[in-house]
Amino acid sequence: MSTREQPNEEELRAAYEDEMKRVRVDDLLLDTVVNMVNFGMRRTGLVPGTETERDAGQVQLAIESVRALLPLVETVAPEQISAIRQALSQLQLAYVQLGGAAAKPAAGAATEPAAAPTPATASEPAAAPEPDAEPVKPGEPGPAQRSGRLWVPGSR
Repeated sequence: MSTREQPNEEELRAAYEDEMKRVRVDDLLLDTVVNMVNFGMRRTGLVPGTETERDAGQVQLAIESVRALLPLVETVAPEQISAIRQALSQLQLAYVQLGGAAAKPAAGAATEPAAAPTPATASEPAAAPEPDAEPVKPGEPGPAQRSGRLWVPGSR
């Protein structure tokens, strides 16, 4: 065990100032988006151990926040945008799996429910279901999940 003393207030302030000099807003933007996705996924309650944290309104707010920040992320970190869009798509799928589209919006959130998940862009309309597609029964996996092409949080 170390006998080193705790830093005093002046040392803490100097360390904080050094950190503030190094951190860029770009870094904070990426951290914020990643945190939104991670907290949003926790609030789905689909991750083992987070069942009691389920809150569809918070998930919706996380989705809308990330969607609003995507254009900024694209300008400061274009190499990260693909991974962020993929994570956002997974969060949107989890939200729909919760039945969140019918949930009330969180305070301060948009009054419309989030759109059905798309490949991560809000401007693209959702594809209409194929007329020949067999209906999915509640609690059963859909065609993409049955085919093994779709990863669902909390599975496998």
